[in-house]
Amino acid sequence: MSILFSGLIAVTLQAVSGQQLVGTSPWGEHDEIGRLNMMTPESQAAVMANIDARNVYDLSVEYFVGMPSWQAAGDPHYQFWMTHTPRGAVVDNVLGMGEQINQHVSYSGSAVSMYTHTGTHIDAFSHFGLDGEIYNHFSADEHLGDKGWQRSGAETIPPLVARGVLIDLPKAKGLDMLPDNYRVTVADIEQALEQQQVELQPGDVVLLRTGRMQNYEQAAQFMANSPGLGMAAATYLAEEGEAMIIGADNLSFEAFPSEVKGNYVPVHTYLLTQVGVPIMELVNLEKLAAAEVYEFAFVGGSLKLRGADAAPLRPLAFPFKSSTTDTNED
Repeated sequence: MSILFSGLIAVTLQAVSGQQLVGTSPWGEHDEIGRLNMMTPESQAAVMANIDARNVYDLSVEYFVGMPSWQAAGDPHYQFWMTHTPRGAVVDNVLGMGEQINQHVSYSGSAVSMYTHTGTHIDAFSHFGLDGEIYNHFSADEHLGDKGWQRSGAETIPPLVARGVLIDLPKAKGLDMLPDNYRVTVADIEQALEQQQVELQPGDVVLLRTGRMQNYEQAAQFMANSPGLGMAAATYLAEEGEAMIIGADNLSFEAFPSEVKGNYVPVHTYLLTQVGVPIMELVNLEKLAAAEVYEFAFVGGSLKLRGADAAPLRPLAFPFKSSTTDTNED
């Protein structure tokens, strides 16, 4: 029995019994990266050996003042400001270079401030927990200090190289975008995969397109009443599909209102806390979907923000030379 399969049995038993319990990593008591352990040098080499590097799809969004961001809990908006400008440098002379040099050397500098879950990003396991514990039983009492989490912070997330799969949900339904508040089902996922003629493989980065990214420039419209993943669909991707990471093009990721009494974000806690599957949000899938690229090499690196519960991510998709690539190891 594989390490992952034995872990899934435990989670399935929890689901059957109706319990929501913190997951124990099958990779040991010190593990902080969960399903990301499914990446190996061999699996990464197999993925990259078959790419067509002539076409690269950027799956990240732009950051700008007024962009969509999570504000329901009072978190800060994205802010950008200039710290140095060519004319200001002449007036302030902060480096003591004098007017002549400052007129000759044009100096610009800038700074940003934002919530870590802003723009294209990946959630670390410390983002959500249950009863004071996060995945693999690291607790807020023992592992959270004034400078952030001492376990499972964003700095633990390794470079991501794996097979990626796009699931274009609205296209399978003949739509441009899923309706407001639509809850994605298992049948929706199976329908899209069948139409795309794609099968999920263990260790995939699974990316769900709702079409919401088409409203990205209109922040209020993008944020309001977003469609999202339902519990059954999340369980299907994690247990049947054995996904390594699950991402989407919206910010809420899951559908609301909650399907689970006593938990306002059950999909987040299920994936992050119970089964150790990282979540990616605000992944820009529009160009990938327009080109009908459903299988690809997913490559991404997040900022190593020590102790943080999320980090900005710049993901790239490299199409495969052939229509399918099997990255499973014998």
